[in-house]
Amino acid sequence: MTSPPARFGLRRGVRQFIKFGIVGASGTVVNYAAYSVLLNVLPKWLAYAIGFISGGINNYWWNRRWTFRSRGHPWRELAQFITVSAVALGISEAVLVFADHHLPAMRFRNSLAWLAATCVGMGWNFFVNKFWTFRHTHEAPVPPKA
Repeated sequence: MTSPPARFGLRRGVRQFIKFGIVGASGTVVNYAAYSVLLNVLPKWLAYAIGFISGGINNYWWNRRWTFRSRGHPWRELAQFITVSAVALGISEAVLVFADHHLPAMRFRNSLAWLAATCVGMGWNFFVNKFWTFRHTHEAPVPPKA
């Protein structure tokens, strides 16, 4: 008999959430690397935009291939992934502003506001992508017609 934490770790949704987090971390590295390199040759806003897009493309590709193992229509999924990400950005910004206005003055205040916004955005991103963008990846396969 396996322990409750072992059973929890074996659940497909939990594994997907962990993979989603790893992919997000890799996208952050890609984003920052592109931004840092391009900052030397482009205006800051353009370097940031290209880095953001590069990180997003990285996240889409890895989530499609590794996290959700999708075989759906790639362009439709990409459009859905971008839509979910744009909404997540808006939600995260709202949480950041809310936290900025309501957290008391303290050490690591900005970090706590960032963390709250990131956690809410990641939760939105994971669940909406799982149940909308990549929903077909957890449906029972249709048996072939005889």
